[in-house]
Amino acid sequence: MSGRAALVVIDMINTYEHEDADALVASVREVLPAIERLIARAREEDVAVVYVNDNFGRWRSHHDELLAAVLDGPYAELVEPIRPDEESLFVVKARHSIFYQTPLEYLLSQLGADHVVLCGQVTEQCVLYSALDAHIRRLGVTVAEDAVAHIHEDLARAALRMMERNMGAAIRPADAIVF
Repeated sequence: MSGRAALVVIDMINTYEHEDADALVASVREVLPAIERLIARAREEDVAVVYVNDNFGRWRSHHDELLAAVLDGPYAELVEPIRPDEESLFVVKARHSIFYQTPLEYLLSQLGADHVVLCGQVTEQCVLYSALDAHIRRLGVTVAEDAVAHIHEDLARAALRMMERNMGAAIRPADAIVF
């Protein structure tokens, strides 16, 4: 990795009250330890940690309100270990890509970041589209392959191959990523 990186945690503040939630929750349980280690390392190494999250249609809510709603729900144990701390940055999104109509590109430029490390959910949806949008913006992309959750395993594997082949993304285990 050249330049400065930012760790982007995609859609992990989640109520799991949607179609396909059962399959996603099972995958999240598997990848959660790797996400937790990646966030901890980024914090230790003074790497910006940016949570980019859907707002569940709560257009008047603040990120603390979103977090409180999730922590009061039945899947709080999937969020508590990786919850944003006081240094974390937070961007609300409404669509699949972390960049679509959000201030993330500007925020990354203010941080001096020219590389994003992606973790979170869903590999074959938001992670894939976000990697493409980062690539289009000429940002380097690394995807922590064991720190991204999926709904459909076959589509997730294909998405990781597409990100690597078509977008030049580095696909690495979380513990092998050097910021």
